[in-house]
Amino acid sequence: QVQLVESGGGLVQAGGSLRLSCRVSGSISGINAWAWYRQAPGKQRELVVSIASGGTIVHADSVKGRFAISGNNAKNAVYLQMTSLKPEDTAVYYCNVRDYHGSTYWGQGTQVTVSS
Repeated sequence: QVQLVESGGGLVQAGGSLRLSCRVSGSISGINAWAWYRQAPGKQRELVVSIASGGTIVHADSVKGRFAISGNNAKNAVYLQMTSLKPEDTAVYYCNVRDYHGSTYWGQGTQVTVSS
């Protein structure tokens, strides 16, 4: 059974930084892409940033220049470094992975709250 566990969320003041982590455990047949999504209250879940196995990175326009994704294949982990945080970044952040068969897996989410 594949499990994704996120950590690193919390409360931060506007302008601050946070680093989210996501580790994958269990049997997964190769990870083709990693991504971070977020969902604010009353809004749909949206893509924040993704990275494919070939290295292509896609950012939401709202986080370009502020958020960065990185990975550690040896640890089956991915990270989201968030800087210059704004109150509108407040949301539950979810880790997502897709394997080479096209199956996708989600973490349980971690709350990020940015105070003004």
